[in-house]
Amino acid sequence: MDLVTVRTVRTPSHRDGLTFSPGERPLGGGTWLFSEEQPETTGLVDLTTLGWPDVERRPGTLTIAATCTIATLTRLDPDPDWAAWPLVSTCANALLASFKVWNVATVGGNVGVALPAGALIALLVTLDAVAVVWTPDGGERRVPVERLVLGVRSLDLADGEVIRAFEVPTTALRARTGSRRTALSPHGRSGVLVTARWDADGFVLVVTAATPRPLVLRHDRVPDAAVVDAALAAHDDWYDDPHGSPDWRRAVAREHAAQLCAEAGGAA
Repeated sequence: MDLVTVRTVRTPSHRDGLTFSPGERPLGGGTWLFSEEQPETTGLVDLTTLGWPDVERRPGTLTIAATCTIATLTRLDPDPDWAAWPLVSTCANALLASFKVWNVATVGGNVGVALPAGALIALLVTLDAVAVVWTPDGGERRVPVERLVLGVRSLDLADGEVIRAFEVPTTALRARTGSRRTALSPHGRSGVLVTARWDADGFVLVVTAATPRPLVLRHDRVPDAAVVDAALAAHDDWYDDPHGSPDWRRAVAREHAAQLCAEAGGAA
C-alpha cells in the first residue's frame, strides 16, 4: 500500500543518525507497515542501512539482529548440538507467509508489531531470548522478550527506543522442544500456538496466538499435565477475534499443553 502521508525516508549509516522526529517510524522489512494505512506516519527511518550483522555467534550466545530476515534465520546452519533449532522453521511456517515475505520480513518486525499470532515472539520467548534495546541517550538496556511484549500492539519501548537484537542463550538451543498449532481454517491465522522447551534444568511452556501477550509457565522439571491444565484453566486473559473465541482458545491450549507435557515426559 502507498503511504501517502510519508514525506521523508532517511537511511542512517551510523547510530548517531538513528533519531526520530515527530511522525517518523523505524522501517525494517516493512511487510506490516506497508500493509495498511499509516495516517500518523510522515517519515521513515530505514534500519537496514545500519549494516547490522544478521547473526553473531559468541560463546554462550547467539545474537540475532532485529533486521535479520526470516529467510536468513531459517537458512542458518546450526551447531550440531542445537536440538531446539527445528523450532525455528516450525514458528516461521506458523506465519503462513510466502517465501517472498520471508525474504523481506524481519525478526524484529515480527516482534515489534506485537500481534498475538507473531510466531517469532513464540520462538524467542520459548528460547529465553533477551531483547537488546538501544536508548535515545546512546545507551542500551536488555529485557526478556516475554516481558517486552505487553499486549496487542503494545511493547515495553519508550519513545526513541529501537530493538537492536535478540540474544538467545545456547543452553536453550541445546534443549528439546515441541509445538502444537491450531487455526480455524487450513490456511488461516493461528488461533492457538503452544510451544515448549525442556532439559535437565526444567520445563517451559509458552502460549501465544490465543492470548494478548505470551503466557509463560515454568517448572523445574516436566510437570504433571494436570498441574499445567489447572494453570491454564485458571488463566482468564484469552484473546477474542474472528480467528477464535476465548473459550475455544482456552480449551485448545489445554489440550495442546497436555500433549506437550506427555511428549516431554516420554522423552525425559
